[in-house]
Amino acid sequence: MPRLGLTLLLACLLPAGVRAQEAARPNVVVILTDDQGYADASAWGGTDVRTPNLDRLAAEGLHFSRMRSNGTVCSPTRAALMTGRDADRVGVPGVIRTAPDNSWGRLAPDAPMLPALLRSAGYHTAMVGKWHLGLTPSDAPNARGFDLFRGFLGDMMDSYTSHRRHDQNYLRHNDAPIEATGHATDLFTEWAIAYLRERASAAAAPSATTTSSRQPFFLYLAYNAPHFPIEPPAEWVARVQARAPDMPELRRKAVAFDEHLDAAVGRVLAALDETGLARDTLVVFTSDNGGSLPHGQRNDPWRGGKQQHYDGGVRVPFAVRWPGRVTAGRRTDHPGQTFDIYATLLDLAGIAPPEGMDAVSFAPVLRGEPMETSTRALYFVRREGGAAHGGNAYHAIVRGPWKLLQNTPYSPLELYHLDRDPQERTNLADTEPDVLRDLQAVLQRRIQRGGAVPWQ
Repeated sequence: MPRLGLTLLLACLLPAGVRAQEAARPNVVVILTDDQGYADASAWGGTDVRTPNLDRLAAEGLHFSRMRSNGTVCSPTRAALMTGRDADRVGVPGVIRTAPDNSWGRLAPDAPMLPALLRSAGYHTAMVGKWHLGLTPSDAPNARGFDLFRGFLGDMMDSYTSHRRHDQNYLRHNDAPIEATGHATDLFTEWAIAYLRERASAAAAPSATTTSSRQPFFLYLAYNAPHFPIEPPAEWVARVQARAPDMPELRRKAVAFDEHLDAAVGRVLAALDETGLARDTLVVFTSDNGGSLPHGQRNDPWRGGKQQHYDGGVRVPFAVRWPGRVTAGRRTDHPGQTFDIYATLLDLAGIAPPEGMDAVSFAPVLRGEPMETSTRALYFVRREGGAAHGGNAYHAIVRGPWKLLQNTPYSPLELYHLDRDPQERTNLADTEPDVLRDLQAVLQRRIQRGGAVPWQ
């Protein structure tokens, strides 16, 4: 009997309770890109970029149009995603860097890590790609709940082909330093595919002949791309130049970088199909923050970009695919943040959320059910050094249609009504003092909570 037919027969023979339990425990692949602008994927409005594989995810699953990151830069969003808490509540209000005098976070040792919780519930856990949450062994992925790590410990790469940062090698296979040849995007893709094939082989082993005996897996695939330096392979630049010879060079390279990344995602999706894992695997795709405007990335139609609390800095492409569970082709304007992935995965895996979780499960949205979000406050924080910031933090908060923000610690508060002014052009701080005071009080409480956790 063909393997698929045998699988279906065995599934039918399982007690209904077991089948229901297994249906709520999908394999999970979370794909996080780095600095990918809202308009750097065509399904989210990009007009000069071709991303058929990201578009496919959005078309075959649920397309989110109002999701935001947890921060305007890398580490805070990643810390929030891994812990389900505001970034400053786990000690990561800013970017973790190699030089201690310019590093603005340290992931709290007792933070409730997503991979550790999933592993305790029986998942095999793996991370491929960019970590950016600590460089020491006690801060590394294997110490934080991942069974397997193949990737890059640090922040940005100085080159996608030499894989160094400040002349240091942060490539690791678990705890061991490794050398690798090739473009980092391709390497991470190959390592992810190898992991998926390994998991498929384990599921097909004689000891895993029933659905209930198969171990679900969690793969966190975090690309460095399209973070600067913008280094797409030459052939991808040539393709864009051939079809759009008048495109400015800066934008041409950014588009080529996005399209090379999209092809990599396509290879991962193809591996899920080829191994038969796709139908039992929930795939989440998003970016860690908005695109960097000085590097040719785009966040249209939103104002601003990376490092700013305008929506161009925090509004991100977001899609969830789960064949047979999430109806394909739907769109939602559900407003949430990256770390809601944490709460949702725990929900779907039947794991009780840890005490103090800030994230909110969007599992009802996946089922097509309404969620009340009008009173929820979305909180953003970034601490940074240099003349513009002086080691201080700046914040933003969104509640309902209102948004209160700063873009540096020294700038005045700005207030916008997003329903009437989605491009954040008319600052209402002087004309809506009651709203400003109300939101400022909410923001103050969140800042106080974060201040209880050390970040150095």
